[in-house]
Amino acid sequence: MATDEAHAGGHAGVEDTGLPAAARDDGSVVAGRRLPRHVALIMDGNGRWAKRHGLERLDGHREGAESVRAITTHARKRGIRTLTLYAFSEQNWARPRREIEGLMKLLVDYLVTEVPTMNRNGIRLRAIGNLPRLPLTVRAALNTAMLATAHNRDMDLVLALSYGGREEIVAAARRLAGRVARGELEADRIDEAALDGAMWTRDLAGPPDLIVRTSGEQRLSNFLLWQCAYAELCFVDDDWPAFREEAFDAALATYARRQRRFGRVGEQVEPGAGPDDRSVGHGAA
Repeated sequence: MATDEAHAGGHAGVEDTGLPAAARDDGSVVAGRRLPRHVALIMDGNGRWAKRHGLERLDGHREGAESVRAITTHARKRGIRTLTLYAFSEQNWARPRREIEGLMKLLVDYLVTEVPTMNRNGIRLRAIGNLPRLPLTVRAALNTAMLATAHNRDMDLVLALSYGGREEIVAAARRLAGRVARGELEADRIDEAALDGAMWTRDLAGPPDLIVRTSGEQRLSNFLLWQCAYAELCFVDDDWPAFREEAFDAALATYARRQRRFGRVGEQVEPGAGPDDRSVGHGAA
Protein backbone atom coordinates (compact mmCIF):
# COMPACT_ATOMS: atom_id res chain seq x y z
CA MET A 1 0.00 0.00 0.00
CA ALA A 2 3.01 2.28 0.26
CA THR A 3 4.60 4.14 -2.62
CA ASP A 4 8.16 4.68 -3.75
CA GLU A 5 7.33 8.35 -4.38
CA ALA A 6 4.75 8.27 -2.84
CA HIS A 7 -10.12 18.34 4.64
CA ALA A 8 -7.03 21.54 8.11
CA GLY A 9 -8.37 23.62 10.93
CA GLY A 10 -7.85 23.80 14.63
CA HIS A 11 -4.78 23.73 16.77
CA ALA A 12 -1.48 21.93 16.27
CA GLY A 13 1.65 21.75 18.33
CA VAL A 14 3.44 19.54 20.82
CA GLU A 15 1.58 17.42 23.29
CA ASP A 16 2.27 15.85 26.66
CA THR A 17 -0.03 12.90 26.16
CA GLY A 18 -0.83 12.32 29.81
CA LEU A 19 -0.19 8.62 29.30
CA PRO A 20 1.56 6.60 32.00
CA ALA A 21 5.31 6.63 31.47
CA ALA A 22 5.37 2.96 30.50
CA ALA A 23 2.81 3.56 27.78
CA ARG A 24 4.45 6.73 26.57
CA ASP A 25 8.11 5.76 26.73
CA ASP A 26 9.90 2.42 26.90
CA GLY A 27 12.97 4.07 28.42
CA SER A 28 14.87 4.51 25.17
CA VAL A 29 12.99 7.18 23.22
CA VAL A 30 10.72 10.22 23.36
CA ALA A 31 12.83 12.37 25.63
CA GLY A 32 11.02 15.08 27.57
CA ARG A 33 7.55 13.69 26.85
CA ARG A 34 7.26 16.05 23.86
CA LEU A 35 5.29 14.20 21.22
CA PRO A 36 3.96 15.52 17.92
CA ARG A 37 0.21 15.55 17.68
CA HIS A 38 0.25 14.96 13.92
CA VAL A 39 2.81 12.74 12.19
CA ALA A 40 2.84 12.37 8.40
CA LEU A 41 4.76 9.59 6.66
CA ILE A 42 6.11 9.44 3.11
CA MET A 43 6.29 5.67 2.69
CA ASP A 44 9.13 5.29 0.22
CA GLY A 45 11.25 2.32 -0.82
CA ASN A 46 8.92 -0.65 -1.38
CA GLY A 47 10.33 -1.31 -4.84
CA ARG A 48 13.94 -0.93 -3.76
CA TRP A 49 13.37 -3.24 -0.81
CA ALA A 50 11.86 -5.87 -3.11
CA LYS A 51 14.73 -5.60 -5.60
CA ARG A 52 17.33 -6.08 -2.87
CA HIS A 53 15.50 -9.20 -1.73
CA GLY A 54 15.10 -10.62 -5.24
CA LEU A 55 11.32 -10.14 -5.19
CA GLU A 56 8.68 -8.53 -7.39
CA ARG A 57 7.72 -4.90 -6.74
CA LEU A 58 4.27 -5.98 -5.56
CA ASP A 59 5.93 -8.16 -2.93
CA GLY A 60 7.54 -5.00 -1.62
CA HIS A 61 4.15 -3.30 -1.48
CA ARG A 62 2.71 -6.28 0.40
CA GLU A 63 5.48 -6.09 2.98
CA GLY A 64 4.97 -2.33 3.12
CA ALA A 65 1.33 -2.95 4.06
CA GLU A 66 2.60 -4.86 7.09
CA SER A 67 4.57 -1.78 8.12
CA VAL A 68 1.36 0.25 7.79
CA ARG A 69 -0.39 -2.10 10.18
CA ALA A 70 2.48 -2.09 12.69
CA ILE A 71 3.08 1.66 12.65
CA THR A 72 -0.60 2.56 12.85
CA THR A 73 -1.25 0.62 16.04
CA HIS A 74 2.09 1.69 17.51
CA ALA A 75 1.38 5.37 16.83
CA ARG A 76 -1.93 4.98 18.63
CA LYS A 77 -0.15 3.44 21.64
CA ARG A 78 2.32 6.32 21.64
CA GLY A 79 -0.48 8.87 21.89
CA ILE A 80 -0.24 10.34 18.39
CA ARG A 81 -3.55 12.01 17.55
CA THR A 82 -3.29 12.13 13.74
CA LEU A 83 -1.26 9.85 11.47
CA THR A 84 -1.26 10.72 7.77
CA LEU A 85 0.11 8.20 5.27
CA TYR A 86 1.12 9.14 1.72
CA ALA A 87 -0.35 5.99 0.23
CA PHE A 88 -0.78 6.86 -3.46
CA SER A 89 0.10 10.10 -5.22
CA GLU A 90 -1.45 11.72 -8.26
CA GLN A 91 1.84 11.08 -10.05
CA ASN A 92 1.67 7.36 -9.20
CA TRP A 93 -1.05 6.96 -11.87
CA ALA A 94 1.81 7.03 -14.40
CA ARG A 95 3.14 3.70 -13.14
CA PRO A 96 2.67 0.42 -15.03
CA ARG A 97 -0.95 -0.70 -15.10
CA ARG A 98 -0.18 -4.03 -13.44
CA GLU A 99 1.45 -2.30 -10.48
CA ILE A 100 -1.45 0.13 -10.09
CA GLU A 101 -3.97 -2.70 -10.16
CA GLY A 102 -1.94 -4.60 -7.57
CA LEU A 103 -1.77 -1.53 -5.32
CA MET A 104 -5.51 -0.96 -5.57
CA LYS A 105 -6.18 -4.58 -4.65
CA LEU A 106 -3.85 -4.31 -1.65
CA LEU A 107 -5.66 -1.15 -0.61
CA VAL A 108 -9.07 -2.81 -0.79
CA ASP A 109 -7.78 -5.81 1.18
CA TYR A 110 -6.39 -3.48 3.83
CA LEU A 111 -9.62 -1.50 4.11
CA VAL A 112 -11.72 -4.66 4.44
CA THR A 113 -9.53 -6.45 6.98
CA GLU A 114 -8.33 -3.64 9.23
CA VAL A 115 -11.64 -2.20 10.45
CA PRO A 116 -11.82 -4.50 13.53
CA THR A 117 -8.28 -3.50 14.53
CA MET A 118 -9.10 0.17 14.06
CA ASN A 119 -12.19 -0.14 16.20
CA ARG A 120 -10.33 -2.00 18.96
CA ASN A 121 -7.78 0.80 19.06
CA GLY A 122 -10.16 3.74 18.75
CA ILE A 123 -8.83 4.73 15.32
CA ARG A 124 -10.97 6.74 12.91
CA LEU A 125 -10.19 6.34 9.22
CA ARG A 126 -10.20 9.39 6.98
CA ALA A 127 -8.97 10.15 3.46
CA ILE A 128 -7.72 13.14 1.48
CA GLY A 129 -6.93 13.55 -2.20
CA ASN A 130 -8.59 13.43 -5.59
CA LEU A 131 -10.79 10.59 -4.34
CA PRO A 132 -13.21 10.49 -7.32
CA ARG A 133 -10.28 9.32 -9.45
CA LEU A 134 -9.99 6.08 -7.45
CA PRO A 135 -11.60 2.91 -8.85
CA LEU A 136 -15.18 2.32 -7.73
CA THR A 137 -14.20 -0.78 -5.73
CA VAL A 138 -11.66 1.25 -3.75
CA ARG A 139 -14.09 4.10 -3.12
CA ALA A 140 -16.75 1.66 -1.92
CA ALA A 141 -14.35 -0.08 0.47
CA LEU A 142 -13.01 3.26 1.67
CA ASN A 143 -16.46 4.68 2.37
CA THR A 144 -17.49 1.50 4.20
CA ALA A 145 -14.37 1.57 6.39
CA MET A 146 -14.75 5.29 7.17
CA LEU A 147 -18.36 4.83 8.19
CA ALA A 148 -17.50 1.81 10.32
CA THR A 149 -14.84 3.75 12.24
CA ALA A 150 -16.50 7.18 12.33
CA HIS A 151 -17.33 6.88 16.04
CA ASN A 152 -13.68 6.46 17.10
CA ARG A 153 -11.88 9.43 18.64
CA ASP A 154 -8.47 8.29 19.95
CA MET A 155 -6.53 8.73 16.70
CA ASP A 156 -7.25 9.74 13.11
CA LEU A 157 -5.61 7.62 10.42
CA VAL A 158 -5.59 9.71 7.24
CA LEU A 159 -4.85 8.04 3.92
CA ALA A 160 -3.59 10.40 1.22
CA LEU A 161 -4.90 8.75 -1.95
CA SER A 162 -4.53 10.10 -5.46
CA TYR A 163 -3.06 13.02 -3.56
CA GLY A 164 -0.83 15.86 -4.72
CA GLY A 165 0.07 19.01 -2.81
CA ARG A 166 0.10 21.25 -5.90
CA GLU A 167 -3.17 19.75 -7.07
CA GLU A 168 -4.69 20.42 -3.66
CA ILE A 169 -3.67 24.09 -3.78
CA VAL A 170 -5.11 24.46 -7.29
CA ALA A 171 -8.37 22.82 -6.17
CA ALA A 172 -8.55 25.18 -3.18
CA ALA A 173 -7.95 28.22 -5.40
CA ARG A 174 -10.72 27.11 -7.74
CA ARG A 175 -13.04 26.55 -4.79
CA LEU A 176 -12.44 30.11 -3.57
CA ALA A 177 -12.70 31.52 -7.08
CA GLY A 178 -16.09 29.86 -7.40
CA ARG A 179 -17.27 31.49 -4.20
CA VAL A 180 -16.09 34.88 -5.46
CA ALA A 181 -17.87 34.35 -8.80
CA ARG A 182 -21.10 33.49 -6.99
CA GLY A 183 -20.86 36.59 -4.81
CA GLU A 184 -20.35 34.56 -1.63
CA LEU A 185 -16.86 35.93 -0.92
CA GLU A 186 -15.06 39.19 -1.64
CA ALA A 187 -11.70 38.65 -3.31
CA ASP A 188 -9.89 40.98 -0.90
CA ARG A 189 -11.15 38.89 2.03
CA ILE A 190 -9.18 35.86 0.92
CA ASP A 191 -6.42 35.22 3.45
CA GLU A 192 -4.47 32.25 4.81
CA ALA A 193 -7.44 31.05 6.85
CA ALA A 194 -9.73 31.14 3.81
CA LEU A 195 -7.28 29.16 1.70
CA ASP A 196 -6.67 26.73 4.55
CA GLY A 197 -10.40 26.20 4.84
CA ALA A 198 -10.62 25.25 1.16
CA MET A 199 -7.95 22.53 1.34
CA TRP A 200 -8.67 18.80 1.29
CA THR A 201 -7.21 18.74 4.81
CA ARG A 202 -9.67 21.31 6.14
CA ASP A 203 -11.44 18.88 8.49
CA LEU A 204 -8.29 17.53 10.12
CA ALA A 205 -7.19 18.62 13.59
CA GLY A 206 -4.17 20.57 12.35
CA PRO A 207 -1.14 20.52 10.07
CA PRO A 208 1.68 17.99 10.57
CA ASP A 209 4.19 18.59 13.32
CA LEU A 210 6.55 15.92 11.99
CA ILE A 211 7.02 14.56 8.46
CA VAL A 212 9.09 11.40 8.12
CA ARG A 213 10.35 10.04 4.81
CA THR A 214 11.88 6.60 4.50
CA SER A 215 14.43 5.11 2.08
CA GLY A 216 17.03 7.87 2.24
CA GLU A 217 15.46 10.33 -0.19
CA GLN A 218 15.34 13.93 1.04
CA ARG A 219 12.41 15.61 -0.67
CA LEU A 220 8.68 16.06 -0.09
CA SER A 221 7.49 14.76 -3.47
CA ASN A 222 4.42 17.01 -3.64
CA PHE A 223 3.18 16.01 -0.18
CA LEU A 224 1.29 18.46 2.07
CA LEU A 225 3.06 21.46 0.52
CA TRP A 226 0.74 24.04 2.08
CA GLN A 227 0.53 22.33 5.45
CA CYS A 228 4.25 21.61 5.95
CA ALA A 229 5.33 25.23 6.49
CA TYR A 230 6.49 24.64 10.08
CA ALA A 231 6.71 20.85 10.14
CA GLU A 232 9.88 19.21 11.39
CA LEU A 233 11.39 16.99 8.69
CA CYS A 234 13.05 13.65 9.39
CA PHE A 235 14.69 11.53 6.67
CA VAL A 236 15.63 7.95 7.48
CA ASP A 237 17.56 5.37 5.46
CA ASP A 238 15.25 2.40 6.13
CA ASP A 239 13.04 1.35 3.24
CA TRP A 240 9.38 1.47 4.19
CA PRO A 241 8.96 -2.33 4.55
CA ALA A 242 11.80 -2.28 7.12
CA PHE A 243 10.40 0.73 9.00
CA ARG A 244 8.78 -0.59 12.16
CA GLU A 245 8.17 0.44 15.76
CA GLU A 246 11.79 1.06 16.77
CA ALA A 247 12.40 3.31 13.77
CA PHE A 248 9.19 5.24 14.45
CA ASP A 249 10.26 5.78 18.06
CA ALA A 250 13.65 7.01 16.86
CA ALA A 251 11.89 9.61 14.69
CA LEU A 252 9.83 10.72 17.70
CA ALA A 253 13.03 11.04 19.74
CA THR A 254 14.58 13.18 17.00
CA TYR A 255 11.51 15.42 17.06
CA ALA A 256 11.64 15.71 20.85
CA ARG A 257 15.20 17.05 20.72
CA ARG A 258 14.35 19.88 18.32
CA GLN A 259 13.39 23.40 19.34
CA ARG A 260 10.39 24.75 17.48
CA ARG A 261 10.51 28.56 17.43
CA PHE A 262 7.79 29.60 14.94
CA GLY A 263 9.63 32.83 14.13
CA ARG A 264 10.56 33.59 17.74
CA VAL A 265 14.01 33.45 19.30
CA GLY A 266 15.24 30.51 21.32
CA GLU A 267 14.93 32.26 24.69
CA GLN A 268 11.22 32.79 24.08
CA VAL A 269 10.50 29.09 23.82
CA GLU A 270 12.67 27.89 26.69
CA PRO A 271 10.73 26.68 29.76
CA GLY A 272 9.57 29.64 31.81
CA ALA A 273 10.53 32.19 29.16
CA GLY A 274 7.26 32.37 27.29
CA PRO A 275 4.31 30.41 25.90
CA ASP A 276 4.96 26.85 24.82
CA ASP A 277 4.14 25.44 21.38
CA ARG A 278 0.54 24.82 22.35
CA SER A 279 -0.07 28.57 22.55
CA VAL A 280 0.83 29.00 18.88
CA GLY A 281 -2.20 29.48 16.68
CA HIS A 282 -3.25 27.32 13.74
CA GLY A 283 -0.87 27.39 10.82
CA ALA A 284 2.26 27.24 13.00
CA ALA A 285 2.84 23.54 13.25
